[in-house]
Amino acid sequence: MKIKFCFKGIGAKLEKIVILLCLLLLVACQPQKKPEESTQVQVKITQVVSGQTLKVVGLGDQPSLISQVRLLGIDAPDLQQRPWGDAAKERLEAEVLEQPVILEFDVQIKDQFGRSLAYAWKNGVLLNEQLVKQGYALFVGRSPNHKYDLRLERAQQWARLMGLGIWDPQKPMRLTPAEFRRQYR
Repeated sequence: MKIKFCFKGIGAKLEKIVILLCLLLLVACQPQKKPEESTQVQVKITQVVSGQTLKVVGLGDQPSLISQVRLLGIDAPDLQQRPWGDAAKERLEAEVLEQPVILEFDVQIKDQFGRSLAYAWKNGVLLNEQLVKQGYALFVGRSPNHKYDLRLERAQQWARLMGLGIWDPQKPMRLTPAEFRRQYR
């Protein structure tokens, strides 16, 4: 149904204005995506605390300050879960200690303990994924950070199928890191 106006030509002009306003409103209501540069930062690893936690310099407003970073999407065995916890820590140390690494952030940037939450990249390789794929850590998706969940899940399927690390059929890890922490702490 068309609306008829008393003055010729006003209806078509008004229709165009309404359409233009609707389009502008739609564009204005779209969520703003942060630029890629702001979600990534290069840091130097000063210490590997565990198979999933790093101490870094070069993060935040004070680049000389040491910050803790928890790797997203993984749960490495507790250090008391021998031999798997030590193996995960040693593997991560071999990859990153005293070397530059790119940290990539997802939706939630810090956890309840004040640690930064990030994916770690070295030479174009997602280290979180490598730890899972080699059987040094479990994939654990945690909301709202799901950027690489599919990659991490596939890496875990591979490690499990190949019987690597914590999935070794001769010496499997019996408790997940979360179960271990609940039981022994």
